[in-house]
Amino acid sequence: MNRFTLVASSAVFVIALGASAAGAQDVQQDRRDLNRDNRDIRQDRRDIRSDTRDVRQDRRDIRGDRHDLTQDRRELQQDVKSGNVEAAKAERAAIQKDRRDLARDRKDLARDRQDVTRDRKDLRSDVRDRNQDRRDFNRDRRDRQRDRRDLWQDKVAKQPREK
Repeated sequence: MNRFTLVASSAVFVIALGASAAGAQDVQQDRRDLNRDNRDIRQDRRDIRSDTRDVRQDRRDIRGDRHDLTQDRRELQQDVKSGNVEAAKAERAAIQKDRRDLARDRKDLARDRQDVTRDRKDLRSDVRDRNQDRRDFNRDRRDRQRDRRDLWQDKVAKQPREK
């Protein structure tokens, strides 16, 4: 009978220890997931800052292009008024160049705005993932603690009682 009790208590101990080890692996995996999510969130925030700077720069470029266009149109009017055909021709070419620059800067602005939107979406997704991983981590820690407590209680219950 003592052998049976010893074998049964050993089996309970091994099963509980195995469950505890599995719980520890879950906790470690959750920790790795949390670290990865935090890295992703930091990267998303860096990307958003960079894209926001790009948007500001594109807006500055657009303002400069508009200013250049206004300046060239004013000079074209003066050249036409003064009858300077060659200068008027050069100003028309400069206006065409400024229009192309303005169109290019507007495309850059639209692309950078899309990047900001995409990065913010990624950030929201990564924060959701991190929050889920935190919940998983806490649940696995609680499960591991319960397994340890149950193991201890089983161990104490299986010990021979002194009379």
